[in-house]
Amino acid sequence: MLNCLPGLIICFWRDVESILNLNVIGNACMTFSQTKHKKTCMKKGKLRKPIDLIKIFLLTLLTAFHFSAIGQNNTYNIFALAYTGNDKIPVSEIAVGSKANDSITGNAMVWLLKGNNGRIILVDAGFTDTAQYPFFNNYIRPDIVLKEININPEDITDLIITHPHFDHIGGIDLFPNAMVWMQKDDFHYFVNTAWQKNGVTVGLNKKDVSKLIEKSTEGKLTLVKGDSIEIIPGIRVFIGSRHTYESQYVLVNGVSGKTIIASDNIWYYYNLEHLLPIPITFDPKGYVNAMKRMKRLVSDSNLIIPGHDALVLSKFPKVTDRIVRIEKNNK
Repeated sequence: MLNCLPGLIICFWRDVESILNLNVIGNACMTFSQTKHKKTCMKKGKLRKPIDLIKIFLLTLLTAFHFSAIGQNNTYNIFALAYTGNDKIPVSEIAVGSKANDSITGNAMVWLLKGNNGRIILVDAGFTDTAQYPFFNNYIRPDIVLKEININPEDITDLIITHPHFDHIGGIDLFPNAMVWMQKDDFHYFVNTAWQKNGVTVGLNKKDVSKLIEKSTEGKLTLVKGDSIEIIPGIRVFIGSRHTYESQYVLVNGVSGKTIIASDNIWYYYNLEHLLPIPITFDPKGYVNAMKRMKRLVSDSNLIIPGHDALVLSKFPKVTDRIVRIEKNNK
C-alpha cells in the first residue's frame, strides 16, 4: 500500500488541476496507468468523476492514518524499578583502570516497558534467593515492587533477559504468562558450557538453569541469534559487550525518543562517562566499543540507562520511592 501512495496522490492532484483548467501535461496520468495499478487513473485526456476523486483522497488519508497509528502503538512508557537499596562500592571495583579513590552508590533494578500496543514487558527479572544472596540492602521482591504501579506479575507479556546472572534471571518464575527472550549463545553457555571444565560460573546460580529449562518446556522461551534484531515491535536487541558469554542490551522506542536499557552492559554512569570496562566481561575492548556504539544509537545520551547506578532514581521523574519514569525531565 505504501508503494501506491505517491501515485494516488499524483493522480488526485493532477485531476484537480484539470478541473481547475490549469495547464496539465496530458500524459501525466498515463505514465502511472501503465503500471500494475493502471486502474487507479483514467486513460489520457479523461477525468475522474468527483466521487472517485473523493474516494482516492479518503483512501490516502486513511492509509496515512493507519501507518501513523502503527508507529504510535509501538511506543513505550519506560520505568526503572529498584528492588534493592543503596550500597556503597569503591570506584576501583567497578571500573578497570580508574585511579579514583572515592566510592559510588549502586542498587539492583528491573525495567518495565508499557506499550500502547498492549505489551507489558519486563527487562530482567531480579532474583528471589535471598538465603544465598543476603548481602543486598532493603531487598523487596521485584513482583511486589511492580504492584506499586498496579502491575501484577500475571500482566507481564514478555520478559527480556539481558544475561543470566542471578540478579537478572533469578525471578523468572515470578511471571507465569511471560514469553522469555534471551540470546541463543548466552542460553547454551549458561545451561551447559559454563558448568564444564574451564567454564565461567561467576554470578550464575544452578537453580536458575532449572527455572529457564522449565520455561522452555512450557513453550515460553524464544532464543534470539544475533545483533540488531527487532524481537518485538519497537524493541530491538544488540550484542557485543560480552558481560556474560553473549549478553544483550535493549533499544526501545520510548516516549522521549530512542532509549537504551543497558542493564549490566554498562554498570554505572561512571563507566559510560570514562569509557572504562567493568571487571566481569569476556571482552573488555568489546565492552568499551559497545558503550561507544550505544552513544551513536541514541540522540540523547541521558537516555542510556545503566544497570546498577542509584543515580537513575534521582535523574528521572519520581513515581514512588523505588520507581522512576524514564523520560526527559523538562523542569
